[in-house]
Amino acid sequence: MADEIINRVANSKLITINLEDYYPKGNRVLFDIKDWLFEGFVLREKDFRQQVSEHDWSQYQDNYVALTCSTDAIIPGWAYMLLSIQLEPYAEKVIVGSLDNLETSIYQDIINTLDISEFKDKPIIIKGCSNKPVPQNAYIMLSNKLKPVAKSIMYGEACSSVPLYKKK
Repeated sequence: MADEIINRVANSKLITINLEDYYPKGNRVLFDIKDWLFEGFVLREKDFRQQVSEHDWSQYQDNYVALTCSTDAIIPGWAYMLLSIQLEPYAEKVIVGSLDNLETSIYQDIINTLDISEFKDKPIIIKGCSNKPVPQNAYIMLSNKLKPVAKSIMYGEACSSVPLYKKK
């Protein structure tokens, strides 16, 4: 009889962390205020406030919102604050920046609250491929959070991982 094939990866103590598993549901919305500016460049307070008061904010229920202005207009800080106050009852999260900044901020919150005690003195593989938009910064934040507790940290798949860190 032929030798039995043993799956050493399945039998190992390696723990795989897939950041995609933590990806929260909810639409990501880029809210560009350029259309609320005079000629796309000048924020007129009275007109801006009128736009804010007439806008249906409930459409952002359970969404993640990145506030931005795609023109070279100088936007005062209070304008973004006013928008975020209107979005607060509906949106899961509001930031000023791009959709990439938004994803990084979402993952920063997730990783900051992640209980890593179960990874103490364990070999960890941070899975690299994902079908969801996991930002590169999330991998950096996770590896830095795990370093103080992990026995080792690798990146990729169990069959072809790249070693990143090994406790001495």
